Amino acid sequence: MAKTIMIQGTMSNVGKSILAGGLCRILAQDGCRVAPFKSQNMALNSFITREGLEIGRAQVMQAEAAGIEPQVCMNPILLKPTSDTGSQVVLNGRAQGMLSAAEYYRRKKEYIPHIMEAYGSLDRQYDIIVIEGAGSPAEINLNQDDIVNMGLAEMVDAPVLLVGDIDRGGVFAQIVGTLELLKDWERRRVKGILINKFRGDLTILKPGLAMLEERTGVPVLGVVPWFQLDIDEEDSLSERFHRRTEYTEGVLADVAVIRFPRISNFTDFMPLEGIRELRVRYVDSAEDFGDPDAVVLPGSKNTMKDLLWMRQNGLEGKILRHAAAKKLVFGICGGFQMMGEEIIDENEVEQGGHLQGMRLLPLRTIFEMEKTRTRVSGIFGCLEGISGPFSGVPVEGYEMHMGVTEALESVDAFLTLTVEAGDEAGRQKMDGAVRDNCMGSYVHGIFDTSQSAKAFAAAVLRQKGLDWNTVQIPDRKAYKESQYDQLADIVRKSLDMERVYQMINGEGK
Repeated sequence: MAKTIMIQGTMSNVGKSILAGGLCRILAQDGCRVAPFKSQNMALNSFITREGLEIGRAQVMQAEAAGIEPQVCMNPILLKPTSDTGSQVVLNGRAQGMLSAAEYYRRKKEYIPHIMEAYGSLDRQYDIIVIEGAGSPAEINLNQDDIVNMGLAEMVDAPVLLVGDIDRGGVFAQIVGTLELLKDWERRRVKGILINKFRGDLTILKPGLAMLEERTGVPVLGVVPWFQLDIDEEDSLSERFHRRTEYTEGVLADVAVIRFPRISNFTDFMPLEGIRELRVRYVDSAEDFGDPDAVVLPGSKNTMKDLLWMRQNGLEGKILRHAAAKKLVFGICGGFQMMGEEIIDENEVEQGGHLQGMRLLPLRTIFEMEKTRTRVSGIFGCLEGISGPFSGVPVEGYEMHMGVTEALESVDAFLTLTVEAGDEAGRQKMDGAVRDNCMGSYVHGIFDTSQSAKAFAAAVLRQKGLDWNTVQIPDRKAYKESQYDQLADIVRKSLDMERVYQMINGEGK
């Protein structure tokens, strides 16, 4: 049986995912076979595993940090919000349909066997399982039959490290209040406290830490400083959406990524953010659109609603004028669907009915109940004009979408792909479309290879008449490994790892 440690937080966005990733890396460096686990995740950033199944992106990051292949058993339940009160439920990597929040919470006990089966799979493979909770364990209106925080800790007998975010203020109240709201058996599971995102002089904080330990009876095992690394984040609370991105030395072009209200898989653009010559910024209003050199339309969990959102706030008009000026427009998944002539949803997969698209590509998308979910690899076609730099460039990634897109007239296909997972493994297919300065594809992770990221930069710079041959693209895999190592260094220096290992080994239970 594997040993466990569970990271819970006083609220969302305290850094649970990143810290769990840091622990995975440390334990792997120390020679342990370690895997991440989160029974229930709510996120629009997701990933298709080698099994052809969908899981949350945070568990992919944690698996990468642990040096292992992501598996669906690391995240058996994924909730993908489609509205303020409902989500698509993905169970064991397969979409099960839409449920309201009330219906999901009425049924959540039904998911316990699936959670325990997934956990058992990891239990048989690894020495240590690093478990991530969700939100806060002190959501007293939701705690009945809990399956993701203290309820799960009880099911798998996991010690809990409670994390508070000092950067947002009130960290002592966060921690004391959380512990006060827990039941006695829940409190006994909390074996340590961790303060995250600290800026300032630690000597000033130490008296407060001593009083916190005295008040709660729980030891403080570390204070992690505020840091900024290029590591996959959960979607809705990502700080990168709010970063100011000024022109700096070496920046030659401006790229505007439209930040939809239901944006999914913004991690697609992290490789572009690492290119010195590009300024990548996230735009959610016509006022902030400016005069970019390229516009990217990302994935969306509700394509029709997000297209209407752009239509109503003036962003669609800005993009259409940008396209008319022969500047690059690139769509991925939902953004690619928006670029077509029409979207048809007779099955009410999203909101039903027909919706005119942006008419940038001669395509029609028909939503279907069955979700496409697969990993792919391939090569860009023989392309000309602005898209010329993509010609013959290799690509790999994954698809997950509800629609089928068909051409209404002759249009150049963007990619030739080979399906790598699922029932159709080995089949070749065409993907995407390109017409003049407008292009798009269903492939997430399309810029993850250094060649494809450079091709995008080249296309943007070429249209400005700039030399793109000197653009240097770091090897993405090596870069990510270096970020995980830096994360491990920070967390290791900040935590009392001897006591963390004592928690894991069950000492002092």
